[in-house]
Amino acid sequence: MPYIKKNPQNSDSVNLFFEDYGTGKPVVLIHGWPVSHEMWEYQVNALTNAGYRCIAYDRRGFGQSDRPWTGYDYDTLAFDLNEVITALDLWDVALVGFSMGGGEVVRYLGKYGSSRISKAVLVSSVVPLLLKTDDHEDGVPREVFDGIIAKIHDDRPAFLTEFGKQFFNEGLLNKPVSQEIQNWMHQLAVVASPKATAECVRSFSETDFRTDLTTITIPMMIIHGDADKTVPIKPTSEITSSLLPNAEYYIFEEAPHGLFITNRDELNGLLLQFLRK
Repeated sequence: MPYIKKNPQNSDSVNLFFEDYGTGKPVVLIHGWPVSHEMWEYQVNALTNAGYRCIAYDRRGFGQSDRPWTGYDYDTLAFDLNEVITALDLWDVALVGFSMGGGEVVRYLGKYGSSRISKAVLVSSVVPLLLKTDDHEDGVPREVFDGIIAKIHDDRPAFLTEFGKQFFNEGLLNKPVSQEIQNWMHQLAVVASPKATAECVRSFSETDFRTDLTTITIPMMIIHGDADKTVPIKPTSEITSSLLPNAEYYIFEEAPHGLFITNRDELNGLLLQFLRK
């Protein structure tokens, strides 16, 4: 099976599962919480058919990657992304991060620079800061994330079922995706490490990426749904777009968090348009 193998000289290194499809310029896809790289199925198909090489990997603790007890902070997660890029000797890379994965994109650029990276995309991203603080009043109160962690510890499978409904804005009379899609997302999420699932809530909610954003000089694209109930657009992509005024910014009207499924054709079209520039 394809793994980026653990570096024996670095205790932080883990075995990371990845899949590598197609040829051409490389696109590295970083998945969201709490699923795995398999969420990118419809994007991988579109990108490889258009002549790009797609590399999608599982974050530590998720999918088929190793499940260490520690290392779910963004500095370590950016280190893992760097391991993928250097182990595969990738250059002229386009990074695409969804939700939590947007943090890895921005922290990687802040720590390792853009010598190997040509452009990047943030989709439904938690960047620059999700948590409500004194200087970030539009953020989400800490009590919300405390509640999520409590539900994960109490009954993780049940929490993931309810989270899946919010993920796609499902309601009594609104079914944006099939039950089979919901079942699939639940399956991808429930196999993750319980420790990783809980620890990452702290990481994606509390990490401040505003300093990282000041280092970015490469072309960027930001995409977010204005009906996102999981990662609200106002404290995240709306602010990121103001901090990166040269970035392309697209708002998907009435789109939920999981727009990689609900708006996949629109998303795929924008990705291809951006990559071809």
